Amino acid sequence: MVANTRLRSLDVFRGITVLAMILVNNPGNWGKIYAPLKHAAWNGCTPTDLVFPFFLFIVGVSIAYALASSKLHPETHNKTLLRIVRRGLTLFALGLFLSLFPKFAFETVRIPGVLQRIGVVFILAAIIFLKTEKRMQLLIMAVLLVGYWLVMMYAPVSGIGQANLQPTTNLAAWLDNTLLPGHLWSQTKVWDPEGILSTLPAVVTALLGVQVGQWLKRKDEPGNKIAWLMVWGVICTCLGLIWDLHFPINKSLWTSSYVLYSGGLAMLGLGLCYWLIDVKGYRKLTTPFLVYGVNAITVFFLSGLIPRIMGMIKVDTPGGEVDSKTYLYNAFYTTWLSPYNASLAWALTWIFFWMVILYVMYRKNIIIKV
Repeated sequence: MVANTRLRSLDVFRGITVLAMILVNNPGNWGKIYAPLKHAAWNGCTPTDLVFPFFLFIVGVSIAYALASSKLHPETHNKTLLRIVRRGLTLFALGLFLSLFPKFAFETVRIPGVLQRIGVVFILAAIIFLKTEKRMQLLIMAVLLVGYWLVMMYAPVSGIGQANLQPTTNLAAWLDNTLLPGHLWSQTKVWDPEGILSTLPAVVTALLGVQVGQWLKRKDEPGNKIAWLMVWGVICTCLGLIWDLHFPINKSLWTSSYVLYSGGLAMLGLGLCYWLIDVKGYRKLTTPFLVYGVNAITVFFLSGLIPRIMGMIKVDTPGGEVDSKTYLYNAFYTTWLSPYNASLAWALTWIFFWMVILYVMYRKNIIIKV
């Protein structure tokens, strides 16, 4: 029987997800990336587009485990709420620091971001779990998904006109540019893939994880839990594909169809890990992913910080001065590999580099919690 404490499968699934984040965020050359390691240009979904929602889904599962005891003791809710807000704001601050570093240009800093969204989603999903029961949670999820679909598909856009889903003229883009002008993603300028309005359906992604976490904590036979988890994973995936016919699957907009599609696949992925690791006991090959999973935020933050530091270190070459990352990449990868393979090899090197560090931390029981 599986214990209702910490799930090794959840840590492993989180580790796989963070490892994938580092893989897709650290190519040697952004112009030479294999298609599965790219985001979809707009509508559609690649394997890379599943990484972020998988992480938010895992955040939700973790909430159901971490706050279960506090939920049963209303007298502790105020202290728990303070911890929730503190942790969420810490995540937001870490993301903002990455946006600022190394120039600290406050007047143009990108305010939205991956860690920022994780922080906001964590706060909202955790409060909803703590203060509501399952029926109300499901109602909130339905209202957010249907409400987001209605406003995105039918609400007119001020100064533009009819509702649309085009990159720069949709309602979410208008809201981003209205409230955060000059503080959006540098590649888009007028909208942000981690923008304000699309954070609401992202909360539902985490709440799907909350529902799964509550289900896995039930005192029931593991086989029964796995069976229903797989069934609902297939149902959500199919519903997402059906909704895609009217409200396209789109990561940048975090559309309702995308929430169901990615959430369903996350259920299937976690269900498979749970069956193999926690039920069948296959653990020998899971340690490389486990070490990523137990220090997920730490490695994600540092893997974003170190390349920025490398960009500050300059090296003189016969062709002129280059940053240390470019120097190492050209010296050790592009000289003997094709452009695409060199770019991939650099990313894989980063994965191995962090795996060694995280393994040492794991063996020494060093777990940095945010």
